Amino acid sequence: MNKEFYYLRVSSKDQNIQRQLHALKEKDIYIEERNIFIDKQSGKNFEREQYQLLKRLLRDGDALYIKSIDRFGRNYQEILSEWRELTSMGVDIIVLDMPLLDTRNNKDLLGTLISDLVLQLLSYVASSELKNIKSRQAEGIKLALANGVKFGRPKQNIVFDSTFKNLYDDWKSKKITTKFFREYLNLKPNTFYRRIAEFEAKKWLI
Repeated sequence: MNKEFYYLRVSSKDQNIQRQLHALKEKDIYIEERNIFIDKQSGKNFEREQYQLLKRLLRDGDALYIKSIDRFGRNYQEILSEWRELTSMGVDIIVLDMPLLDTRNNKDLLGTLISDLVLQLLSYVASSELKNIKSRQAEGIKLALANGVKFGRPKQNIVFDSTFKNLYDDWKSKKITTKFFREYLNLKPNTFYRRIAEFEAKKWLI
């Protein structure tokens, strides 16, 4: 028995999938919940857990719905390659936002040609938009850095005072454990050893 599947993708975990779910209702399409697969990560390639799981389940005669090409992916060449691989398996693909991209209705030569041209155009647009997003992000980061904005976790300020020196001496002589010393300073392991290295580099000043 042939099955219908729906694939959804958002770029991050805090983005909402309701708009993509609502697209099914607008078209009056019902798909079993177990056949709906959702990835919350970038569309730069197809190495996505839920998509790969879905792909393993697809069989000849099944139908795969997606809301739009950019939800399928954002890499021009990979979109085309993935599309052709699925259709060669006998899977029909239906893009809800673009009726021309419905492989169930375009089996003749002209229909296939039109679909292929539309697919290439939309795939190129999706890929270009990803490049534009990355470019805007890079420009934003560059501007923020120029304005003194710091990225990443703030460095924890450890005062290399007499208390720290006494604890350090006790730690070196094994009177206290690394775990005790680190937790006293409230530091993660990597940060702890960086601060120790900083202290050892300047302890002659204390």
